[in-house]
Amino acid sequence: MTAARVVLPGMLRDLTGGVGEVAAEVGFEGTDLATVLDRALSAWPRVGSRVRDEQGQIRRHVNVFVDGEDARHGDGLATVVRPGSVVHVINAVSGG
Repeated sequence: MTAARVVLPGMLRDLTGGVGEVAAEVGFEGTDLATVLDRALSAWPRVGSRVRDEQGQIRRHVNVFVDGEDARHGDGLATVVRPGSVVHVINAVSGG
């Protein structure tokens, strides 16, 4: 197995002790995004709960990109994350 990189937004780094990037193991053929997030955030359950809701879905105000592609516009949590992929977790910004 090898790893993908999971990059966390600055506003969650206070909950990780300043850690902004985490390696998550993925299989050679890839691993689904849900599993990658579980692995990457296992050390910080509070961060995990800010990214995913009680049903395990990505929260409405959070965007997750796999290699620059919005997971919501693809296969969602079933999106395949391959070795060397970069997953960005980004808090959505709204305004009026």
